[in-house]
Amino acid sequence: MKHYRFGIALALAAGAHAAAPADFRHGQPAQSERPATDYVPALAQLVRPGAGNLREVVEHFTQDRDALLRFYSVPGSELTLRRLGEFQRAWLNALDALPYDSLAAGARLDWHLLRQHVTHQTALNDRADGRNREMADLVPFAATVAALQETRRTLRPIDHAAAAGELARLAAQVKELRAKLEPAGTNRPPRSVVLRAAQRTTDLVASLRNWFDHYHTYDPQFGWWMREPQKTAVAALEAYAKFLREKVLGQKEGDDEPIVGDPIGAEGLRADLTNEMIPYTPEELIAAAEREFAWCEAEWRKVARDLGLGDDWKAALERIKRDHVAPGEQPALIAEQAYEAIAFVTQRDLVTVAPHAIDTFRMSMMTPERQKIAPFFLGGETIQVSFPTDTMDHAGKLDSLRANNRHFCRATVHHELIPGHHLQGWHLSRFQPHRQLFSTPFWIEGWALWWEFQLWDIGFPRTPEERGGMLFWRSHRCARILFSLNFHLGRWTPEQCIDFLVERVGHDRHTATGEVRRSFNGSYSPLYQVAYMMGAIQLRALHTELVKSGRMGTKEFHDRILRGGPIPIELVRANLTNEALPKNHRASWRFLDVKP
Repeated sequence: MKHYRFGIALALAAGAHAAAPADFRHGQPAQSERPATDYVPALAQLVRPGAGNLREVVEHFTQDRDALLRFYSVPGSELTLRRLGEFQRAWLNALDALPYDSLAAGARLDWHLLRQHVTHQTALNDRADGRNREMADLVPFAATVAALQETRRTLRPIDHAAAAGELARLAAQVKELRAKLEPAGTNRPPRSVVLRAAQRTTDLVASLRNWFDHYHTYDPQFGWWMREPQKTAVAALEAYAKFLREKVLGQKEGDDEPIVGDPIGAEGLRADLTNEMIPYTPEELIAAAEREFAWCEAEWRKVARDLGLGDDWKAALERIKRDHVAPGEQPALIAEQAYEAIAFVTQRDLVTVAPHAIDTFRMSMMTPERQKIAPFFLGGETIQVSFPTDTMDHAGKLDSLRANNRHFCRATVHHELIPGHHLQGWHLSRFQPHRQLFSTPFWIEGWALWWEFQLWDIGFPRTPEERGGMLFWRSHRCARILFSLNFHLGRWTPEQCIDFLVERVGHDRHTATGEVRRSFNGSYSPLYQVAYMMGAIQLRALHTELVKSGRMGTKEFHDRILRGGPIPIELVRANLTNEALPKNHRASWRFLDVKP
């Protein structure tokens, strides 16, 4: 495959040499051949003496990496992965050569963050390369499309006839592929590989169109040679992606995308946990989730008894789901609940909330299509609210009313706005902005869920219904650990994950389906669903160590977390304690052993 792809690139440029000077780069090497070490600056010159961070170093890496990604723009191509890998290894060597012992504590923190980030990105390149090999037989045309776009990036004129011939062969190749895959049988590739191939084909169509649009309006020969072959190739690729989805995966036209996912296995989970500085195995995290679940189930029984329903927590949950506002009244409810939470935390002086943050959050309403993936709501500076629309069928309206009842909403409006994600975002843009490169869901989602822990403990829920609303979500966070890890370990199917959410958490089936689809078919990282509860448990352990022990006040604790940046919680701990990390630091904090 490698030599074939580069052979295509040479062929596409071969007939055009006469149209360009023999050395039109005037001594500069071709982009793909320049040593990656040339891209790494003298890092020591970017480190300010006594600086409390490595902001200039991190920003230099970020800008250079992003420029390479814009240049090598074919997703997952062999050349993209090779050049990124070379760049990352050059940076690792340069970081290792920095005089580490002379760095201040905050600068050491950034050194570890950047080195861990680059190391993990290199591992992800290797993972992507392995996945490319798994689907190579399903997308043999990927090298052809990549070579067209990547040859354009070298700035050499194109050989029109050669490129037209490649596109004609591509269309014939796709036809042969479909003939081989048409018969149903047990020798078909795994569903996850088929879906990956369909997605890659769609990406390649975008690359092919971008390539064509670059030339066709100003190069008359290009249009003469390429217009029909490109049109035929695009049509073949689009039909092939549709064929993979509908005929091989079984997705009917007009149906939602099947929930397939792409498990990363035990080895992949270990690598991702190492990157997040979580010194536990998946099995240990599953056991911890079960312990948290047991606490939730005991509290649910208390709620049911307080409602006069014995130990029947599902009956209690059903009563809560039926308590919703009338159509049209949801925005007013969310607004009132948002300011209620703001008043609760500011009156108790639990965290700094700038008036600017209070006055700049916004609200939008989610479309019916979006609600299939996010049946509740999402947040940040704009809280995106789910509620029935007039275009939904009757059953859909009733489902959305139940899912967005008063008590579920009250339990999570503060998660999305203040003191949750909106307050985080406000600080992220103003304090340590270079650390956004290292953003981790264990900090992002862990912080918002930590506030659910904190608010529960200090009396935010006033009634059994309000406690039940909070317990639904807390149980759901436990369930996310269980279903996502078991899925990625190859133990559970998506359908088993949906059944688990219905039976163990009390989801309606449509919300359980939306949550599983969001987890496995979207762009979330494999550990994203684990991060909510585990990040909150880490912050709870840190609160016990620093606040309950009297070493730090509650407000200082929260403010310093926000101002330190979105980093792994083990390094939040080092930052709050002003620890000067040794160069050989490895994750070792056993936060699950800390009793709250």
